[in-house]
Amino acid sequence: MSAYLDSVPFSGIIRIRDMMYTVDRPFRLDQGDVSFDAPDSVKDALIKGVHENRTHYVQTTGIPPLLDLLTKKLRDKNRIPVGSADEVMVTSGGIHGLFSLCHGLLEPGDEVLVPNPEWPPAQGSVACARAVPVGYPLHESLGWRPDVDEMRRLVTDKTKAIYVNSPSNPTGGVLTRKDLEAIAALAQEKNLWVISDEAYEDVVFEGEQISIASLPGMYERTIPLYTFSKTYAITGLRLGYIAVQDPTIRERVRKMLFYTVSNTSSLIQYGGVGGLLGSQAVIGDFCTELRARRELFYAGVRDAASHVFSGEPPAGAFYAFLKIDPSWRSPLPDAPASRSWAMTEFLIKKGRIGCVPGVDFGPAGEDHVRFCFARDRAELSGALEQMRAILK
Repeated sequence: MSAYLDSVPFSGIIRIRDMMYTVDRPFRLDQGDVSFDAPDSVKDALIKGVHENRTHYVQTTGIPPLLDLLTKKLRDKNRIPVGSADEVMVTSGGIHGLFSLCHGLLEPGDEVLVPNPEWPPAQGSVACARAVPVGYPLHESLGWRPDVDEMRRLVTDKTKAIYVNSPSNPTGGVLTRKDLEAIAALAQEKNLWVISDEAYEDVVFEGEQISIASLPGMYERTIPLYTFSKTYAITGLRLGYIAVQDPTIRERVRKMLFYTVSNTSSLIQYGGVGGLLGSQAVIGDFCTELRARRELFYAGVRDAASHVFSGEPPAGAFYAFLKIDPSWRSPLPDAPASRSWAMTEFLIKKGRIGCVPGVDFGPAGEDHVRFCFARDRAELSGALEQMRAILK
């Protein structure tokens, strides 16, 4: 395995983070992290857990109070017909859940249709399981949604699963019910699994959030993936969860959870209980503020750099995936050949503005850059002023 991992690429986001730590007074629009504080319900539960000495081993798949609450949430909010809490498993963040389910689901050589562009760990987790990610295009002209007929033409006798991510990172595209029904029909026709990444389920500005696992006959072939990170602004606490109906796959994933973390942090799980039991109004408040920041950022880009960047505000998530004008050339003498990397390095070195090159999310992302507009308004405004200065 150690030699095999040499062929699994690191996300360019890691390289960007390293670059940003060398920048004085940076604008951290590169990392997908909100500036909000965690709700008091989460923080109070964490503190209570410390005082109650909740610091010992717990069940590998999650503590019962959390599993019961998650089962109810999946049934009531996501409309997924989860049979019992035994089908739900708690993970150390969304990426751990994805890594574990890929190892429990995929065999070496299996092909998985993955959006292009897409969050790099999607392809990386598939590759770590010795399966093969096969990109299906997301089209900007369709609001960064796929053409399901194109997806169909990519299916071979090696295809095992389809990965869907709605709202999307990095594009912010939100799949419609019609999209999901067409993907569900394809999965049922070809006997495919679906991995449904719904990390941004609570950040939807236009359209509606629908879990493909809620459609008739789909939960039995779908593994939905969620995280507390974005919903409750606790990216650093690492708490996620998945639901798996199939008992064979579930047992394999349970082994992966045990052999990777033994159990997700006990304290973090009690924090999750606090979040679910507390007022959920904070979720709507976060989304309202993110909408305002989206408008602030896009208005600023139009004012400061419309001659260089273009793109429509996203329907969901909190990223601006902007296209670089093809006539733009970096003034840096050592600029990379990739336009998206050239722009990223230019913005960091000359403007202290963090961003991520679009090509890091897949070939279809070339000539784009991703900015996170979930930072506070002062940081967004500062980045926009710098953008105006260096791109004028």
